Amino acid sequence: MKNLLKNRTVIGLSAIVLSLIICFGITPLYNNALQSKVKIVRISKDIPKGEIISSDKIETVEIGGYNLPKNVLIDKDSVVGKYATADLSKGDYILNSKVSSNPLAENKYLYSLDGNSQAISITIKSFAAGLSGKLQTGDIISIIASDYGEFRETVIPKELQYVKVLAVTTSEGADRVYNQKQTNEKDKEQELPSTITLLVNRTQAKLLADLEQKSKIHVSLIYRGSEENSQKFLDEQKKLINDNKDSNTGNMSNTDNSVSQGASTNEQ
Repeated sequence: MKNLLKNRTVIGLSAIVLSLIICFGITPLYNNALQSKVKIVRISKDIPKGEIISSDKIETVEIGGYNLPKNVLIDKDSVVGKYATADLSKGDYILNSKVSSNPLAENKYLYSLDGNSQAISITIKSFAAGLSGKLQTGDIISIIASDYGEFRETVIPKELQYVKVLAVTTSEGADRVYNQKQTNEKDKEQELPSTITLLVNRTQAKLLADLEQKSKIHVSLIYRGSEENSQKFLDEQKKLINDNKDSNTGNMSNTDNSVSQGASTNEQ
């Protein structure tokens, strides 16, 4: 009987001590954790995926630090100038996994333009006109303009014999990635390209803009392969443009003249 009472006394004292530890030890620590404040970087304006994050679209705010992810960015300098790897909405915390020092692969080509080269898109007006959806980034193509001009000619302008494809884009604005394993017919239909973005110079851009409005553009695949061999075609195109400029020295030239010369060359 005495042992039983003794055990109950020990258990009771232990419970009292444990409750005191919880009340005066653990609970205050927990409350302090809840009340502790940290400064973090937060989105103040919506930022779409792939865009460079500027200082006017972020803000520094003070919030409770309890249960805050460890990879939340707290320094503006670690965010400004970076690229968003996901769509960021107003009020979002910025995790280091959602920013990158490099542009996204899907639009990286837009950041390689040096001032001499430009990117321009042309519309694929029919399935066949765009090589039946088989074009890929890096392809070298020729531009064929049909039903052009007063005489409805079909021409391949000298300036557009070898042009590099930067991207093939769907009607929803997504750059298309060809996937041989894709079997879903609905997905295939959704991924059919609507435009082709090309790497050009100013002369080529002006000519393409004119052909876009005044003709039916078709593309033919010239080369698909290594970057080294592709560059050989681009170098040859540059030479053709320079030779054409030299032949026009002292004469007024315009888009129609360029296309006419291309037509003459093709007929020969």
